[in-house]
Amino acid sequence: MRVGRISMSQMPTVTRGALNLTMPKKLKRYYGRGDLHFVTFSCYRQLPLLRTIRARNLFVHALGKIRERYNLLLVGYVVMPDHVHLLISEPAKITPSVALKALKQRVSRDLRKSNRRVSDAQLRLPFMSADASLPRFWQPRFYDFNVYSRRKKREKLE
Repeated sequence: MRVGRISMSQMPTVTRGALNLTMPKKLKRYYGRGDLHFVTFSCYRQLPLLRTIRARNLFVHALGKIRERYNLLLVGYVVMPDHVHLLISEPAKITPSVALKALKQRVSRDLRKSNRRVSDAQLRLPFMSADASLPRFWQPRFYDFNVYSRRKKREKLE
């Protein structure tokens, strides 16, 4: 197995406020080995778009639908207000990237539905009000770590 290194000169700088974030230009993903994948993805601009119970429940429901649709083994998950961690298997017919794309699209679409009534007592998400429309729900891309040993699996589940 060849492991590459990324130097800082290969990484573009993305500025967000006073914080500089870097993303690799040529991200390498390793699929087809039968490894589990520990994936992390964030809400747009790390906003807490999953902070309500309703939003988290909707995410978990969508995750269940995607798991059934693509026959994913879901080993573990954590839904935080601004990001999600999943420990999943590789689907038989597609890559984890395709499954995650479908999951992110489904959650975004379902949470952005405008034809539902919301109680005045319920916390309103930024994209629910007409004056604050976000261009997207999720940050593009995701972080993927191949879990190749029992030790790594235990580490990711703790």
